[in-house]
Amino acid sequence: MATHTSKTELLIVDDDPLIADALGYFLGRDYEVSAASTRTEAIELLRSGKSSPALALIDLGLPPTPHRPDEGFALIADILAHAPETRIVVLSGQSDELNARHARALGATDFVAKPADPDYLRGLIRRVLSFRDTTAEVDDGLIGESAPLQRLRAQLRQFAKSPFPVLIEGESGSGKELAAAALHTLSERAMKPYLALNCAAISPNLVEATLFGHSKGAFTGAAGPRAGYFENASDGTLFLDEIGELPLDLQPKLLRVLENGEFQRIGETQARYSSARIVAATNRDLKKEVREGRFRADLYHRLSVFTVAIPPLRDLGEDRIRLLEHFRAVYAAQADLPPFRLNVEAAKRLLAYGFPGNIRELRNIVIRLTTKLAGKEVSARDIENELDLGNEPVPVGAIPAPTLEGKAELLAIALNDIQSRHDFDLNSTLRRWEEAYIEAAQEIAHGNMSQAARLLGVNRSTLYNRIDTLAREKRSSTQ
Repeated sequence: MATHTSKTELLIVDDDPLIADALGYFLGRDYEVSAASTRTEAIELLRSGKSSPALALIDLGLPPTPHRPDEGFALIADILAHAPETRIVVLSGQSDELNARHARALGATDFVAKPADPDYLRGLIRRVLSFRDTTAEVDDGLIGESAPLQRLRAQLRQFAKSPFPVLIEGESGSGKELAAAALHTLSERAMKPYLALNCAAISPNLVEATLFGHSKGAFTGAAGPRAGYFENASDGTLFLDEIGELPLDLQPKLLRVLENGEFQRIGETQARYSSARIVAATNRDLKKEVREGRFRADLYHRLSVFTVAIPPLRDLGEDRIRLLEHFRAVYAAQADLPPFRLNVEAAKRLLAYGFPGNIRELRNIVIRLTTKLAGKEVSARDIENELDLGNEPVPVGAIPAPTLEGKAELLAIALNDIQSRHDFDLNSTLRRWEEAYIEAAQEIAHGNMSQAARLLGVNRSTLYNRIDTLAREKRSSTQ
């Protein structure tokens, strides 16, 4: 009797049905393929649980802006928020080198220009899937000896022994899930269950049943009773990742569990109790979410009894090289290839880079270098080719504060403008200044939008959005 072997799942996101169908047919022999034509459809597939892809093959030019990469860039972030372990390969006709660099910085493992050779694409997917992340298997998952990491380790050891909630804050890709796992491993609950739930990865109408469970017949499809994460976590640890995505109407129920351990399965009136220790994580500014009414203040204060801030990779100094060396050894062994070697200038260039994509970006850089330059010396030029130079974070203090003379000059301009015009309008004045600065940055950057965004201290997507907004406001004012 033949045995059924489940195939690895792939997700294809492309608005061209001919390309999607051709890829599905070609790759369907080796993989279980799901397809979506828009960012929204892709997110719905991930949230519904109908697709748990090991790899997503996505286009950048998606509706409603198929001639620009913005939707594709946003989709990379969405996929990694919903399914952090999914590897992403961009297959796009928008093959500008800056687009490729930015896609990789956001978390894509690699970038392939259309049209792609089918055999090359199949080989690339096989290579990407062969690499497995093992960061969490090293000690507490935190690699390095820099001062920020030493402080983080001390905090984790201190907070691990407490039963109270911990809120972990940090940028996307900075390793918040490693800190959560360390809190469990270092605690007296280490031998008890450790469950992790990504709140962004679940459809909002399924979050309550997932957290608290349900009785038979509680809703369509509830064929039998089922325990939720709180019940299954028992007296262990429950990690709620992307807690900022939790629907507002469910937040009081989570607050009740945090306060007295009490909850109910959907469809039941019987009270149940959980003694699980809650660890939550977010890359959002939850204080801002509270101010703007998207997150309950009482829940925020309850979750943040202890707060841990994960330092971004750019603040870790020489630890960036230590982490690279770890990934290099792991991935060279996995691929059965000799490791590459960094020369002095290449190491210096890495240490000068801002790593907007944090640890995830570094990991993907190492994967690509392992594949392309196994056993060879890596130069600064080789490193440059892997970096998203147009979207590095602007270092604090890079833009000097206005001098007293400069402030006085601006004040004089403002006084003259207001006093000399009876029809003064602040919004239109600010709009003209914004337009002037954007045009100046584009002129200095010779039309390079990434460089213009960097000069203005914003990312490229924000700059595109500001240009669109200004254009809409100008059109509406002339109608």
